[in-house]
Amino acid sequence: MPELPEVEVVRRGLAEHVVGRGVAEVEILDPRSVRRHGPGPTDFIARLRGRRIVSAERRGKYLWLPLDDDDAILGHLGMSGQLLVSDASIPDPRHLRVRLRLDDGAELRFVDQRIFGGLSVSEGGAELPAEIEHIARDPLDPLFDAAEFARRLRRRETGVKRAILDQTLISGVGNIYADEALWRTPLHYARNTRHLRNREIEGLLGHLRDVMTDALAEGGTSFDALYVNVNGQSGYFDRSLHAYGREGEPCDRCATPIRRDAFMNRSSYWCPRCQPRPRNGRW
Repeated sequence: MPELPEVEVVRRGLAEHVVGRGVAEVEILDPRSVRRHGPGPTDFIARLRGRRIVSAERRGKYLWLPLDDDDAILGHLGMSGQLLVSDASIPDPRHLRVRLRLDDGAELRFVDQRIFGGLSVSEGGAELPAEIEHIARDPLDPLFDAAEFARRLRRRETGVKRAILDQTLISGVGNIYADEALWRTPLHYARNTRHLRNREIEGLLGHLRDVMTDALAEGGTSFDALYVNVNGQSGYFDRSLHAYGREGEPCDRCATPIRRDAFMNRSSYWCPRCQPRPRNGRW
């Protein structure tokens, strides 16, 4: 699933290519991609036709495009969603679900192979859609409160990776960048949050920021053709990964083979030497 860097790359592309454009027409090719819009596809079309996009915003892994009537287009890419800005003359991609024809002749296309993502209109959601008010700020947000994050983290009694994947505590972090930040810190993914030291929390937060900033600079992480920016281009941060997806390869720090454990229906990648497994879950 796209994480903060991948979604931010898309947001920046939308800010460059669709902000200021009007929505001339809307075509829904698969109503499942607007299933989160409660009033239905016909209402979705009516609310967007003739509106102008005034900015492109993000909270965690969610995107929204504020409109000139104070509503907003709210989007989540899910596992395979893509928002592509294309010339109308370019043939439709496979798995095209929603098309917004813009007043400059371009099209904003929502493509989604697995249909886990979707679009909706958030009424009065230009500043922050009510649907995502529960999502915490991300570590790159200037208003992110590091001290409050540390306090809330310590009040929990769970593994540190499980905690930082909770989007109500800190947003934008997914499996890839959690593993990378934990490797950089270094901390084992099962370390109990209640027993983390101040310097460990500060280090983890710093490495979360660093790894996401590094990924942004390289256009995000693309393991297949499903994640692309608005121009259809893949990121290349996968070449810079130290832990994620590297089972059996030597650790870049100590040369010990990286291990993979099953974790929350996913995987965790870690170095047995640099990130020792905690004893009794305490340290």
